[in-house]
Amino acid sequence: MAAPRAVWKGFLKVGSVSCGVKLVGATTEAGKVHFKILNREDGLPVKSAYIDEGTGEAVPTEDQIKGYEADKGDFVEIEPDEIKKLKLTSQHTLDVEGFVAIDEIDTRYLEKPYYVIPADGAAVEAFSVLREAMAKKRVAARSCVVLYQRGREVIIQPFGKGMLLTELRTHNEMVSERSVFDDLKSPKYDKDLLEIAGLLIDKKVTKFDPSKFEDTYEDALIAMIDAKRKGKKPPKPAPKPKENVVDLASVLKKSLEKEGIKGGAKAKPTRKSA
Repeated sequence: MAAPRAVWKGFLKVGSVSCGVKLVGATTEAGKVHFKILNREDGLPVKSAYIDEGTGEAVPTEDQIKGYEADKGDFVEIEPDEIKKLKLTSQHTLDVEGFVAIDEIDTRYLEKPYYVIPADGAAVEAFSVLREAMAKKRVAARSCVVLYQRGREVIIQPFGKGMLLTELRTHNEMVSERSVFDDLKSPKYDKDLLEIAGLLIDKKVTKFDPSKFEDTYEDALIAMIDAKRKGKKPPKPAPKPKENVVDLASVLKKSLEKEGIKGGAKAKPTRKSA
């Protein structure tokens, strides 16, 4: 199997120490199902086109231009060359601006990961020293990288024999948790139920193992496509879960019994909830 192609080459620089590095994509879309749009009448693929809202006719590529709608119906036209001038093209250095404790990283901001490896044999020693020092201190480096002509804030942390660089979302992209949580009420609950729930959690503690994660939607798509290719009926969809009104205390107790946990707190009956 051929080694993945590097998407970026440059230098990782911490103060006066630097080493050549390469970035390799850590994710792939190879296993995803991709569709084309077909004409139902003849089964042939169709092409997309930009249609003029006034004339209803397709607009050729050479006549298309980007526009920003400043006011309703009032557009500011932007030429391709004007955008190109704004794009960064000359930065080839991951200049570390500082280090942050890995435990303090807000995972909401993590977006797309890349593996970081030495660019060549000459960079291995300096790369290894930086990685080991960061691993001992349990810190990640803050930096900025230019990928696809656009500057992106990133963090870099030790990962296995190499490092992991992750693009970060900007603060403006995040929805404030206060706008979502402020209206939530703190209900009163039986403390015995809390103890029972804790016992159930203890029984279910496991390790984080992404190899066991399943994309059930993707699996269902593949099964449906395979059945249609073979001229068979598509598999039946899973039944929707029943929305029964249940007693929380009895459900927790039954869950404990199912997991082989006997005894536990004797919870008082609670009001029924959906």
